[in-house]
Amino acid sequence: MIETPLMKAFKPTHVGSDALPWHPFVPYSDQVLLKLMHIDLVKGEVVAMLKAPGGANLGTHNHYGRVLVYTVQGSWRYAEHDWVSKPGDFVYEVANAQHTFIADPGEDVVAFVAVEGALDFLDENGDSIGIETARTFMDRYHAYCAEHGIEVVDLTQFALS
Repeated sequence: MIETPLMKAFKPTHVGSDALPWHPFVPYSDQVLLKLMHIDLVKGEVVAMLKAPGGANLGTHNHYGRVLVYTVQGSWRYAEHDWVSKPGDFVYEVANAQHTFIADPGEDVVAFVAVEGALDFLDENGDSIGIETARTFMDRYHAYCAEHGIEVVDLTQFALS
């Protein structure tokens, strides 16, 4: 019988939010801010907080994978639907969902977002103007940190026990 060594178990990874900056989601919006919390380059997943002032919007985009959104503060909606997400609401978006994010006037919107797969931003004719992946989210974060003298936190890390 061949014995294999036991792999160490993973333990929870903790990242203090003060170590993570809010940065603009440019070129799509300089008003919508992201605080990236975890990036999985293998699975193409991004976990982030999104913050937008009341009245801000984010261009029309299509999701290649599912997206999970939990609204923490404020209210927002998609131009293409008749519901409004308020604090405590949960939105489950299936792959290939296309919509336009709008923060309702008033209080800033803060939401917890988990994105699987790419986002394809579209112009007014429905043509692609940019595809965002876990890699481009990470590159934007690194560039923002470098530009502002902020220490980069490894958002791809897992801790071994």
